[in-house]
Amino acid sequence: MAQMSPEKRFDYLIEQVRQHQELWVLHDAHGCVMLTTDDEDCIPVWPSETAAKEWAKDDWQDCQPLAISLQDWQERWTDGMADDDLLVAVFPLLDDLGVVVPPYEFDHSLSPKKSH
Repeated sequence: MAQMSPEKRFDYLIEQVRQHQELWVLHDAHGCVMLTTDDEDCIPVWPSETAAKEWAKDDWQDCQPLAISLQDWQERWTDGMADDDLLVAVFPLLDDLGVVVPPYEFDHSLSPKKSH
């Protein structure tokens, strides 16, 4: 995974979430892990428990992976994140934040492709 570009990791995560109907975040006693970039707050998401655990080092070593069903994400998280002006950091690595998108754009990517 480390050799994948941010765009490839984005596509991989979308594919995995569609297949398994869940995505992963990290949380601790204070709630969900958030990352702050220069002027944006993001919630990082991963395609698997293993990928989320890779991040849980150093400052994040007390964090635990948490599975969120796709349905729960789309029904509760997307609106809540949009209301709080939070973005989604898609499949970040320790040295690469990955693709950062607004929650509705991420949600749209997760929806099955409609055929005409």
